[in-house]
Amino acid sequence: MSSKITIIGAGSVGSTIAYTLSNEDIASKIVMIDINKKKVAGEAMDIIQGASFRDPIEVVAGDYEDAAGSDIVIITSGIARKPGQSRIELTQTNVDILKGITPEIVKAAPNALYIIVSNPVDIMTYVFTKISGLPEKQIIGSGTLLDTARLRYALSEHFEVAQRNIHAYVMGEHGDSSFVPWSLAKISGASVDEYADMMKKYGKEFKDLDKDAMAEYVHKSGGKIIENKGATFYAVSVSVCRLCSLLLSAHNSISTVSTMLHGEYGIDDVCLSIPNLVGPEGATCKVPVPLADEEAEKLRKSAAMLKNVISQLEL
Repeated sequence: MSSKITIIGAGSVGSTIAYTLSNEDIASKIVMIDINKKKVAGEAMDIIQGASFRDPIEVVAGDYEDAAGSDIVIITSGIARKPGQSRIELTQTNVDILKGITPEIVKAAPNALYIIVSNPVDIMTYVFTKISGLPEKQIIGSGTLLDTARLRYALSEHFEVAQRNIHAYVMGEHGDSSFVPWSLAKISGASVDEYADMMKKYGKEFKDLDKDAMAEYVHKSGGKIIENKGATFYAVSVSVCRLCSLLLSAHNSISTVSTMLHGEYGIDDVCLSIPNLVGPEGATCKVPVPLADEEAEKLRKSAAMLKNVISQLEL
């Protein structure tokens, strides 16, 4: 596939995205940009030396002007939370970093599709949407894409069925206020409860599904990984690379990504994740699937939490 992808930020997430892309037939050229010129040069060199075992691909360390002509730009820049640092302090720091990056990269690649990965991703997506001047369809936050993958993995393990047979979503903030709309969760067209009942009739044995525990698994997974190894970057990188492949495909797909809402579910002027139609023209359409009343209220509460944080920032 002849496509050019630029990655801003060569930390663990940005570098792992570049490495994962280099092993897939998604991009023919990858440009890596970071304020630490020495590190990004080393990352690009390390990645390209392993690319001799695949079809030719170009991986280079560059500057903003080298992003010209990019089909996709992935923004991962930001710092991790420090001990004693409040969420607001962290958010303001990463917003300030994004404010410095945005005019430079948009000038170089005004027609690219942008994937925002930097955390807190919903707020960073909101800020980029507000200050970039780009059409909203070009801006996509990774949102609850990874959360949804975690949920489907857990359901797959519980029911011992392939993940491709599971359609279930995590919606809202990529964070503590996200939730699972169980009214939408399906396995081969049946609700999870219906599927469990059917399988039990055929002698399949598994424990009753603890939906609260399943949602907690989704919420706690990232924190547990950070506790064990210090950071998360493999699964999020695979998720972002999957999103890249959707954006470069011939047809649209539906994915839970973070975009600006305009009245859906009574929510306006905030970015969070609901199903979106994504494809070669970006995030072109929301898919406001019907939610149970209590689920819609959880989504509105998630939006309110994000708006509260945004109101305390200097944008």
